[in-house]
Amino acid sequence: MMLIALPAAAAVPPRAGQPAPDFKIKTLDGKPLDLQKYRGKAVYLDFFASWCAPCREETPGIVKLSKTYEKKGLIVIGLDDNENSDRAQGFHDNYKITFPVGIADQKLLDSYGVLALPVHVFIDRHGVIKTYRLGEMSNQDIETAIKSIL
Repeated sequence: MMLIALPAAAAVPPRAGQPAPDFKIKTLDGKPLDLQKYRGKAVYLDFFASWCAPCREETPGIVKLSKTYEKKGLIVIGLDDNENSDRAQGFHDNYKITFPVGIADQKLLDSYGVLALPVHVFIDRHGVIKTYRLGEMSNQDIETAIKSIL
């Protein structure tokens, strides 16, 4: 019988009602991106990768929704799943993403339980996760989750 060892910090997704794990990374253009800075605002974290077909399908709708709801205080943050900066930048440019995008390292991915993509995390103004979804979401479901945190 073979045993498979899991990493000590195996990725366990946070649940609704729990505080969102803080992180500090840099955006693709080198600016600091600190989740703590957005306390008091509604935040939508979109974990994606360029190779992820559902991510590619969702992104145009997410970009549109981010533009629609930014006036109401929504902050959308794109988090590329540990790809190199050229691939992440290519995805950003291809989809004309207007919100900040950073590359999530393994520690950040683990803190949000990212075992597959896409992952959607909707955080209320108090820094608490309202909705956590692994897998593809329709534009309507994303919009409903956005409205729940505004």
